[in-house]
Amino acid sequence: MTRKLLLDAGLALFVSKGYASTKVDDIASAAGTTRVTFYAYFPSKVELMKALISERLNDALDRVPSAEHGSTERELVAVVEDGSPARIRAWLAATAERWPVIGPYTKAAFEAAAVDPEIRVLLDAWLDESIGDIREGLDRADRFPAGTRHFRSVIAMTELDHVARHWTPGHWGVEREAMLDVLTESWHGTIGHR
Repeated sequence: MTRKLLLDAGLALFVSKGYASTKVDDIASAAGTTRVTFYAYFPSKVELMKALISERLNDALDRVPSAEHGSTERELVAVVEDGSPARIRAWLAATAERWPVIGPYTKAAFEAAAVDPEIRVLLDAWLDESIGDIREGLDRADRFPAGTRHFRSVIAMTELDHVARHWTPGHWGVEREAMLDVLTESWHGTIGHR
């Protein structure tokens, strides 16, 4: 329970105050405990941030351990393998429904990565795992020249990551359904079945 409170408090403070401005004492106090108790669960603020990414963010995204990638989202692999616009759109729509839950984690992670090299390495590896899922789906489908599959996967995941982290209805002149239509069209063109 204390570990959960520390994770909750850390995330809330990273989002409201900023990762760089949040101190261990701030997290411990917000969790109703002490610095000593914090260190009994996490050797540093960096380790708490790592837990938020590797445990909570992966859970929110239905990522499970994988020998090939570190973690994987099996449904993403299956969607890419299928490659149909309907299946891609359904997956993107379901993913977009989770953005309000995922947003605080990715916001905190990207801010932490800007000031902490260990988090940058972890975040890059985490994004590479998602890129690996797309690549695996393309490999299974044997779609597109093998030499372009990784790059196609990078484009698709980078695009989705940017939209997910910055999406606000109407902000770019489109509402949710239009955004999903355009994102589906882009994904289908980049990685979909022709």
